[in-house]
Amino acid sequence: QVQLVESGGGLVQAGGSLRLSCAASGRTFSVNHMGWFRQAPGKEREFVASIRWSGGSTSYADSVKGRFTISRDNAKNTVYLQMNSLKPEDTAVYYCAAWATVRPEYKYWGQGTQVTVSS
Repeated sequence: QVQLVESGGGLVQAGGSLRLSCAASGRTFSVNHMGWFRQAPGKEREFVASIRWSGGSTSYADSVKGRFTISRDNAKNTVYLQMNSLKPEDTAVYYCAAWATVRPEYKYWGQGTQVTVSS
């Protein structure tokens, strides 16, 4: 089992910044990717960003590229999402996820943290 706990969400005005954190525990050796997804009311959950635990290669959704940065701290078993130039369209519940390359359809999920961007 892998446990994921997100934090750092909140209310911010358009153009502002937030940093989300995701702390991992348990059988973390069984996964090699971590990332962030988000879900707005009435919409499907969508991919935001991911990072490979070993090597640190990253991937971003086009909608956040250039504004968001995903990073990791191996010593703390923590992944971060730095969100800059926030837009009202970024408003959603943000979920941390972890998965293995060989089984990307089965992910461990955090409880989610609310991000609200006002205009």
